[in-house]
Amino acid sequence: MARNATNKLLQKAKKLKSDEFYTLFSDIASELQYYKEHFKGKVVYCNCDDPRNSNFFNYFVQNFKELGLKKLITACYKEQTNDLFDTKENEDAFFYEYSGSENENLNQADFVYFKGDGDFRSSESIGLLKQADIVVTNPPFSLFREYVAQLMKYGKKFLIIGNINAITYKEIFKLIKENKVWLGINLGRGISGFIVPDHYELYGTETRIDESGNRIISPNNCLWLTNLEVSQRHKDIVLTKKYAGNETEYPRYDNYDGINVNKTQDIPCDYAGYMGVPITFLHKFNPDQFEIIKFRKGNDGKDLSINGKCPYFRILIKNKRVQTG
Repeated sequence: MARNATNKLLQKAKKLKSDEFYTLFSDIASELQYYKEHFKGKVVYCNCDDPRNSNFFNYFVQNFKELGLKKLITACYKEQTNDLFDTKENEDAFFYEYSGSENENLNQADFVYFKGDGDFRSSESIGLLKQADIVVTNPPFSLFREYVAQLMKYGKKFLIIGNINAITYKEIFKLIKENKVWLGINLGRGISGFIVPDHYELYGTETRIDESGNRIISPNNCLWLTNLEVSQRHKDIVLTKKYAGNETEYPRYDNYDGINVNKTQDIPCDYAGYMGVPITFLHKFNPDQFEIIKFRKGNDGKDLSINGKCPYFRILIKNKRVQTG
């Protein structure tokens, strides 16, 4: 086989497997500790999780009584794509229900097999979704928009992992702007890594194999997205800098009546107008303190620019609590 053809097959295989990332137990526990009050008497649905290897399943089983859960449902879809490097047999899709009984064990005899492929968009999976109160999982990043849209359609509470770039999707940003969803507690390096299959290339500098033999990569580019209320998101960003007409540090945009702010920590406390801030501002965003106006574009429909040059993507905001004097 020609070398170029081989490279194409390798790239295709990598793309096909790009969503096969398993979340670390420690990262799940680190985030879930802030939301425990929401789970009492609730049905939790992990609809992208094989209970035989899902740390979401492990976490909720271990903390079932502490959280006061009513029921846990996990669902596993059937792999539809075959490639040269796939050594796993195509098993049937199934779901498993755990009710917290002391004599209850994960047993294949208790698996309920889907008639279809178990995809989260299937009618069978949607039937389970309708039973659930809260969805917690690591969904396919490539289907993130569609996944969140489904959760919103059925009015579900959720806590899910996505790529930081999801902030820039117009569908997701609109929900954030309307205060319907928000970022969770951990972001970037706050999500320490993902377990990948044996055939997956350990690329990048931050890779490791743990004491259990799990192959882990740390992309440092992920976030938690949720609509579960948490007190931390109502903490004000402490503002120590002042604008006072300083257009050297805070230049104005060519195509929008606002100033550019390079770092969240540099937001001036005394500026009443519009400000463009980095997208990472959303991790500290307090809806009581700031209003989100729009994303990225100036009045001419083009990217915000300064002296003809575009800085990194900016979110336009306005301070609700301008400090005077």
